[in-house]
Amino acid sequence: MKAWKNPILLLSGIGISFLGSWIYLIALNISILDITGSAAAVAGLYIMRPIASLLTNTWSGSIIDRVNKRKLMILVDVVRGFLILLLPFIDSLWFIYFLLLLTHIAGAFFGPSSSVYITKLVPEENRKRFNSIMTMSSSGAFLLGPAIAGFLIMNWGTDLCIFINAISFFVCALLIYFLPDVDEKSAEIREPIGLKTLITDWKAVNVFVKTAKFFILVYILYQTATLIGFALDPQEVTFIKETLDLSTRDYGLIVSITGAGALAGSFTAALVTKKVPLKLYLGGGMILTAIGYVAFYSSFNFITATVAFVFLGFFMAFATTGYATFFQNHVPVELMGRFASLADMVQGLIQIGLTLLVGFLAEAISVQVVTVSFAVAGGLISSVLLLAIIRPSRANFFQEKTSSAVADGHS
Repeated sequence: MKAWKNPILLLSGIGISFLGSWIYLIALNISILDITGSAAAVAGLYIMRPIASLLTNTWSGSIIDRVNKRKLMILVDVVRGFLILLLPFIDSLWFIYFLLLLTHIAGAFFGPSSSVYITKLVPEENRKRFNSIMTMSSSGAFLLGPAIAGFLIMNWGTDLCIFINAISFFVCALLIYFLPDVDEKSAEIREPIGLKTLITDWKAVNVFVKTAKFFILVYILYQTATLIGFALDPQEVTFIKETLDLSTRDYGLIVSITGAGALAGSFTAALVTKKVPLKLYLGGGMILTAIGYVAFYSSFNFITATVAFVFLGFFMAFATTGYATFFQNHVPVELMGRFASLADMVQGLIQIGLTLLVGFLAEAISVQVVTVSFAVAGGLISSVLLLAIIRPSRANFFQEKTSSAVADGHS
């Protein structure tokens, strides 16, 4: 249990910020709608994150790989907390957008930094369980956050929810403060980051991409299938309300039940880490998630849609855990920030294009025809991923250390 003291502290901090973010998201949507009365203004909130990614991801990884990850994560959470504290006092929509953009620019450093920090903090034999618990905390926040937000907004208004999110970032920063430094040597590096440094870093990522061919194959297949799923997600409300002719209440109920399915999936994934191999988490979880998408967009009533969505949420937890663990095990830790940042930028551009394409085709042809077609395409890509993973010649890529093996190595 001693080995889990620091990981549990990190999980607690990130889990609290997950919950705060969901409470805040619901409140901010309602707050913007109250201020402007415009659905377009609310939609504008959702383009701040991709804009921030495009502004930062070409150079943020170079900073992440050169500074102390723990101190950077603390700084990012403190900055985000103070920026969000300002929101309830501002009436200008454009100034709110500007603060949100700054918040997302700061947040662009947290994800890659935490990936590197987790890889250094959590021993390889514990990463799969850690990642499954992290997925469980995310699913729990998705399930509880909107419910808590609804209760708070009904009784105290939206401002309290926004303050709670700011406090959650401060709490996360405090908990990370009590964690150990895992890369003290990075403080000694004072190399200035200019264009020459960025070009050198991009070349280093390019060398890794060319040499780690199997990792890149798995990465591309997984991300392609995942991005297809992300492109389909905006169509779910249209499909439920127009194709299935269900109500807004039905949609909310389906989403809530799906959140419970995702929480159950991540809980199960955490329980069976020692019994189910990593390749089945990744390959099996991904193909079953794709089957869930096909089943959902092929559904014909409330029950079939709900069952399909719960199935999807349950197995997505396995795929997410498997991918995170595979990534941590195979990307060199000294290159992880740069690779993740550049990859996120490329994925963001592809996601925007795919989402617009699916939306345009759904409007021009038929929501169900287009969504089922793309879901089937995601399933085919997931099948190729599974076949690539289960080949006996690739078994060494998915070998996992065990606690006993580690103990033997130290004896």
